[in-house]
Amino acid sequence: MTNKTRRNFLRGAGVALTLPWLESLPLLGQDGAPVKSSKPPVRFGCVFFSNGVEPEHWWAKGNGAAMQFGPAAQPLTPHSEDLVFIRGLYNQTAFVSTSPHLGRMNLLSGAPVSLDPSDIRVGTSFDQVMAKRIGAETPLASLALGIEPNELRLEDGLSMIYGSSISWETPTKPSMKEIYPSRTFDALVGDGKGRRTDRSILDAVLADAHSLQPKISRGDKVKLNEYLESVRDIETRIDRASKEERLEGWRPTLKQPNMPRPADEIPQDVPAHMKLMLDLTVLAFQMDKTRVLTLMLNNDLSQMNFKFLEGVRGALHLDLTHNGRAPLVEAMYLKTNQFHIQQFAYLVKRLKEIDEGGQSLLDSSLLMLASSLFDGDTHGADQLPIVLAGRAGGALKTGRILDYTDKGNENRRACSLYLSLMDRMGVRLDRFGDADKRLTDL
Repeated sequence: MTNKTRRNFLRGAGVALTLPWLESLPLLGQDGAPVKSSKPPVRFGCVFFSNGVEPEHWWAKGNGAAMQFGPAAQPLTPHSEDLVFIRGLYNQTAFVSTSPHLGRMNLLSGAPVSLDPSDIRVGTSFDQVMAKRIGAETPLASLALGIEPNELRLEDGLSMIYGSSISWETPTKPSMKEIYPSRTFDALVGDGKGRRTDRSILDAVLADAHSLQPKISRGDKVKLNEYLESVRDIETRIDRASKEERLEGWRPTLKQPNMPRPADEIPQDVPAHMKLMLDLTVLAFQMDKTRVLTLMLNNDLSQMNFKFLEGVRGALHLDLTHNGRAPLVEAMYLKTNQFHIQQFAYLVKRLKEIDEGGQSLLDSSLLMLASSLFDGDTHGADQLPIVLAGRAGGALKTGRILDYTDKGNENRRACSLYLSLMDRMGVRLDRFGDADKRLTDL
């Protein structure tokens, strides 16, 4: 019996809302009979931030609760026991690429990025390899989310579709990311028919929820109520954004267009937009709507303006990261690094707070934080900033630092890590990208 039939729903008015993991409610098979296994599935999520880090600020030492972090990674401190801080891994083809930015946007594939403008090609990313293998077990094989719009302009003669995408369904086809919270919400909890979100789905399933209460334990009642409240909260925030004349966190240049529709502007409220997409990530995992998800906090060569951060002037992120080591600008760049890491720390915290029958949703997850560059100022790709979080259902030991900087090029390939991560997701390959060996010591 595969997992794809193991789900329970709340139903009403033509809507089926997937329940979270409830230990006292048996999972049902296709024939309606309970299935024996009640172990939560493992979910994979990759959070991407652009333009790398300040190397001197990106470090960790110690282990477990005593782990210490450099200034850029400081927001990880409360979660040190849930993390694996990795140094020294890299993608060989990115390291030797003559394109300083877009030629290194092969973060999740390790394959060469085509520098021929007429041939868009970057390799299938490992999240999509997993989606093809285990995606049938969930309503959505995978989700690709983001904050900034997909870009089709050219940069240094190459398509910015490279910079807009980390998830690639095939070597030539990106998974076009969704940046609108309302559409993401509809994909998770709608009825699949374009149902509007201005009428709460909870209203349609409330009676079914009440009938379920006597059948579940006290702990599961608390969990169910918290879950329904989280769905309501996201609906309310989306509705509030629309009433404030914002288009799901975006404001058009004019109330009425005076030209053919251009690309959307940068979100007016970046932190609120990111938080909403992170909460939707939690909801997707909690509902078991997908077990494979990527979230781009910004695009490569990002035009995001970080003026919302105290002490950061109105420079674009790209300008802050390419600072020539100017002290004042470096300090602002550090603040953007810390902000990105705070978003990942928020996701870790949320998942850790959700119980799944004696273990947290974080324990049943495998998260990866990464950028496609290390030193943003010099476009350095000799190693990648990578942090793992979650225990992958007990298959990953956390509270550790793994340093591969001195282990030789053949033993520090990022694709070796990806082979190891896919193993923990139940997807075993002999080779991926430029690697045919698992990562040692993971």
